[in-house]
Amino acid sequence: MTAFAFRPMLADDLPTIKRWLEAPHVREWWHDPAEQFELVSGDLGDPEMAQFMVAADGREFAYLQCYKLGAKDSGFGPQPQGTRGLDQFIGEASMVGRGHGSAFVRAFADRLLADGTPRVVTDPDPANRRAIRAYEKAGFRRDRLVKTPDGTALLMIRDP
Repeated sequence: MTAFAFRPMLADDLPTIKRWLEAPHVREWWHDPAEQFELVSGDLGDPEMAQFMVAADGREFAYLQCYKLGAKDSGFGPQPQGTRGLDQFIGEASMVGRGHGSAFVRAFADRLLADGTPRVVTDPDPANRRAIRAYEKAGFRRDRLVKTPDGTALLMIRDP
């Protein structure tokens, strides 16, 4: 079984994040790499946004951000106090399509829920079937379509 590690992202990781955001498989769903890089780098040090580099068996391959729901205008509607939102991408193309996304999201959400987080949510693009399937494999259920600042998204929920 693959062991996943979640290391807090540092400023030294920004060149890696930039390279990953420019990769075609990430750009397909995260869109403009320059705009996304500005957002991701701008969140460094924000106490409402926890950012992680994800490693599988010691090799960093993905980015994950976890935020308090009130921290940004999510458009998700009322949620239990303390709900956390997740966004992530696999940066290393060789790691896509191998089950790592659902596995590390499950591991991270399991940890949040075990520590008392009442709910974890995510909001993939409704056309991103691969992400939706990965979140379902990680224990999330489809809730409803929501309007977010980035457009229409599928709200997916994981409760304890």
